[in-house]
Amino acid sequence: MTEYPTSQEGPQPAGASGGGSDEAGHGKAPIAAAEAVRTHAQVPVSGQGGAELPRPRGTAAAGPGGSGQPDGASRAAGHGAADPGPGPGGGARTRDGEAARNAGRRDPADTVPGHGGPPGPRAPLGTAPLLPPGAPEAPREPGTALPVGAGRHGGGTPVPGSGPEAGVARREGDRLRFVGAATRRIARGIDLDEIVLGLCRATVPTFSDAILVYLRDPLPVGDERPVGPVVLRLRRTDRLRPIDDLTDSGASESAGAPGAAGELDFSQLPLVGPQGDLPAAELCEIRPGGALAEVLRGVRPVFGSAAGAKDALPELLGSEHPVPRGQRAILAPLRGRRRVIGAAVFLRTPDRDAFEQNDLLVAAQLATHTALGIDKAVLYGREAYIADELQRTMLPDSLPQPTGVRLASRYLPAAETARVGGDWYDAIPLPGSRVALVVGDVMGHSMTSAAIMGQLRTTAQTLAQLDLPPAEVLHHLDEQAQRLGSDRMATCLYAVYDPVSHRITIANAGHPPPVLLHLGGRAEVLRVPPGAPIGVGGVDFEAVELDAPAGATLLLYTDGLVESRLRDVWTGIEQLRERLATTAQLTGLDHPPPLEALCDDVLDMLGPGDRDDDIALLAARFDGIAPSDVAYWFLDPEETAPGRARRFARRALTRWGLEDLSDSLELLVSEVVTNAVRYAERPVTLRLLRTDVLRCEVGDDSPQLPRQRRARDTDEGGRGLFLVNRLARRWGATRLSSGKVVWFELPLPGAHDRR
Repeated sequence: MTEYPTSQEGPQPAGASGGGSDEAGHGKAPIAAAEAVRTHAQVPVSGQGGAELPRPRGTAAAGPGGSGQPDGASRAAGHGAADPGPGPGGGARTRDGEAARNAGRRDPADTVPGHGGPPGPRAPLGTAPLLPPGAPEAPREPGTALPVGAGRHGGGTPVPGSGPEAGVARREGDRLRFVGAATRRIARGIDLDEIVLGLCRATVPTFSDAILVYLRDPLPVGDERPVGPVVLRLRRTDRLRPIDDLTDSGASESAGAPGAAGELDFSQLPLVGPQGDLPAAELCEIRPGGALAEVLRGVRPVFGSAAGAKDALPELLGSEHPVPRGQRAILAPLRGRRRVIGAAVFLRTPDRDAFEQNDLLVAAQLATHTALGIDKAVLYGREAYIADELQRTMLPDSLPQPTGVRLASRYLPAAETARVGGDWYDAIPLPGSRVALVVGDVMGHSMTSAAIMGQLRTTAQTLAQLDLPPAEVLHHLDEQAQRLGSDRMATCLYAVYDPVSHRITIANAGHPPPVLLHLGGRAEVLRVPPGAPIGVGGVDFEAVELDAPAGATLLLYTDGLVESRLRDVWTGIEQLRERLATTAQLTGLDHPPPLEALCDDVLDMLGPGDRDDDIALLAARFDGIAPSDVAYWFLDPEETAPGRARRFARRALTRWGLEDLSDSLELLVSEVVTNAVRYAERPVTLRLLRTDVLRCEVGDDSPQLPRQRRARDTDEGGRGLFLVNRLARRWGATRLSSGKVVWFELPLPGAHDRR
């Protein structure tokens, strides 16, 4: 099927217009590519001179003694012609069209007097010359037909479909082909801008010389009912000719002059955007009961000269802007599935034929497909927004920065069409300045996978706050996955880093092993027990404890980083290890690479075909806490414990040169240790950590967490935690498997000058 060329398809040389009838009722020949389509397949017309001429469009076949007047670009029905778009064969069709046009430009001397056709020797290839009167016909093979229009005496038989009815049928066929091509182009868009752009490029210049597309602001989504007045915003404009032609009545007189205002200047295409120079208002508020509201309520397109549209167009475009006269404007409401969502205005210049009645049907088809496409795009945009918000809320907004470790992370969805997935990462501060590092992957890339991932992540956070061992955490996650469903499978790696002991404990549930980058530039894949995925059930998980030297970087990731259709998982892991080693050598062996740059460099190793799955990446740089910055004591649960705790704290502050904090620290340590001794049955632990803050941790074997309350004037106790809350920068209590830990932090005087 032949498609109308649009303003973005095919080569478009200037000066393609010529004399003759308008193209399918749409004005002068839109572009030269359309001429090439129609001259490539021509219907021969009988002539008196013994030759069969290509009949110009819009003219009837020349009978005996008549003359057919071909224009500069002869046209035929074009049945069977393909769209001469850019690609192989496009130039051949253009050359055929040029040959057909040259055949129509005959010298008068070559024409037989009294006849409109050229002499017999110039007959096109494949036609039979006319025979003189009395001459016998040439023998023919049995069953073959005479060429069209080749009679014995040149009179011939009437050419089928060569009358005025054929011209009407041809124009209607062109309309149908144009509507088919335009709607296909509109349907190709998946977002709002692509659909509106498809409408503009499909109609300019083939159907109209300019178009304005107004959409509601904001666009309603689904069953949402608009609140407040309905406002239309100019979303996009597109035009081919200078806009002065829209209201210049004398443009048709100078249309053929080079550089004139009405000349088709393809160098000006496209000029688009709401801030273009088309004379139209950018915003329009629809008045209830107004002319524009009535036209939009009627849904069907109307001419600009119609009774209702005469007042509706100025209301839409602005009263200060001129409106084309006559049937040179069509106002087409854009109605979606439930309501009108905008309007499109098609404009033609005075040097082009006005719109016909059937053009209203074309405008209605274009408006309907555009509106339904916009509805689809809005719904798709809402679904994408929901997916993005769901994925964003399932992942941490920001990573904590616990003492002794620095963290960085990345997340990449599998594709634009699969924005949600089951990959997640997390970093959870634990008592004793430790931190839990978690990365996991739920099967699938759907909302269900994201929801399961959120439940598992919440479960892991809860279990981590109980300070359970890593293997025990994975065991409880496995039970939770089985409660969610029999087919809920996931992989997970759970690690706990202790900056004081410089050790890390790792438990694995079917997840790819982490990679450790040492300070000297050596990268190694840690040997951890693989384990079974979460959700299998009845499987024991094993943990392993490894060294975590200061300056080393641990990289946790999901399989989307190392596995794809082009490589297996172990090949990808080896490539990741080599990439980390190369990056470390480039930055220098005496200092580790920056974490953020390291994450970006790791993601750069992905090739075009390596994104089959979403990717979660968590990088941890181990700084540790020096032994000289740690003080640790055991206190027996007796009445003298608070006094001993004050003396130990005072000695540690003297050794660190922090005597200014002695009064505050001794008071708070005394209150917290007193509460611990009251309920403890085993020795109480006291630990001081000097980092960027002074942190005090008091642990006992009682699982009951302290709660702050307001003491009455007659109460003898209950004011300890009130003092802690007022004097400490932060404080908290964490339940452990063997009891609890109460901690508080004090700011250091001149902490930025300490190291």
